[in-house]
Amino acid sequence: MAVEVVMPKLGMAMKEGSVSLWHKKEGDPVTKGDIIANIGSEKIETDLEAPADGVLLKIAVPEGEGVPPGTVIGYIGQPGEQVGGAAVRSAAESAAEDSSGGAVSDSAPAGGPVLAEAPAHGRDIKISPVARKMADAAGLDIAKLTGTGPQGRITKEDVERAIANPAAVSSAPASAGEAAASSAGANAAPSAATAVPSGFTEHAEQIPVAGIRKVIAARMHESLHQSAQLTLTLRADVTDLLALQRQMSETAQRQHEVKLTVTDFIARAVVLSLKRHKQMNSAYIDDRIHVFDHVHLGIAVALDKGLVVPVIRHADQYSVLDLSRQIKALALQARNGQLGSDALQGSTFTITNLGAYGIDFFTPILNTPEAGILGVGGVAEMPVYKGDDLQRRSLLPLSLTFDHRVLDGAPAAEFLRAVKDALEDPYRLVL
Repeated sequence: MAVEVVMPKLGMAMKEGSVSLWHKKEGDPVTKGDIIANIGSEKIETDLEAPADGVLLKIAVPEGEGVPPGTVIGYIGQPGEQVGGAAVRSAAESAAEDSSGGAVSDSAPAGGPVLAEAPAHGRDIKISPVARKMADAAGLDIAKLTGTGPQGRITKEDVERAIANPAAVSSAPASAGEAAASSAGANAAPSAATAVPSGFTEHAEQIPVAGIRKVIAARMHESLHQSAQLTLTLRADVTDLLALQRQMSETAQRQHEVKLTVTDFIARAVVLSLKRHKQMNSAYIDDRIHVFDHVHLGIAVALDKGLVVPVIRHADQYSVLDLSRQIKALALQARNGQLGSDALQGSTFTITNLGAYGIDFFTPILNTPEAGILGVGGVAEMPVYKGDDLQRRSLLPLSLTFDHRVLDGAPAAEFLRAVKDALEDPYRLVL
């Protein structure tokens, strides 16, 4: 009997996952434990192992299609085994049955099942969670959107097109034929705004945007369109901090098995500054500013497939040593693909560090709905006047992006100055 391959739940908050890449094709042999697909949800991607030996009999969910956890996405069985009846239906066909209240009609054309007429009630319209959120934020009536996904489902790309061209938004298709025609037209050729210049396609590698890259693209686009972002910059003199870090490193390594880094001290300086400037430790949600008592600190971690931001909860209760342990543990779990989606949610402020790449100042994008994100550049040796003396000092570039809807430039500058002052008086960070 065929074994079902199901979409796992990657965390308590996960509502939808997708297959970003199938490593096996229908008919390929598999061994229990083989990596057969990459699956992902918001901010996280991981490998999916075969639950049994055999061959991949059926792929029920194609790459890029979002489905709830627990959905059957494929079947594994013995060579020649038939998966009959309802078992061979794809997720799209199952969705069609759900929307029509019965089985897919035998008279459906070869191109796929007949689309049901779009329901008038918004809650019954097939739309992905990300697309619904974007549509709500943009004030779009989803009943007037044409879905180009499976069975007329409204996708994120449909909403983005509607936002970019509001005049093109029309009433929902009155019939299945109109919906199918609209979908075919949308996929037939790129629009003039997105068309690839003539002569370029034959020399360009085309990489599908899927999985974690697709999630990052959607979140960054959403962040820039749903907040008023402004970036302030300054340099902090970390000469004394670097000396303290070198003095403490050997002892911390020997007694606590922790390797202290400059990032650990920066995290502590940010936490202390957020406790003094609470307006920066906030979020803009539903036309209200939510100011948080505790600091849940996000630390951006670069992976081969994209960027993730694991969260140190109640970071305000940790010492520099504790923060160092948490930062390194979460980064290791992220790189090993061991983070659940719960570990990637709930941050109140984020730090992203590009210093290792030789970057000075840059403009980090808010991890919405947070009000602020601190970008850290690379330390540079520069001549600085101390009184009448010209000295060689180590300067650290800091770039603060904040949501101008939450706070103005002056309080944001005060927060950034507080971070600078803490870094320039490093003994405050360990006492």
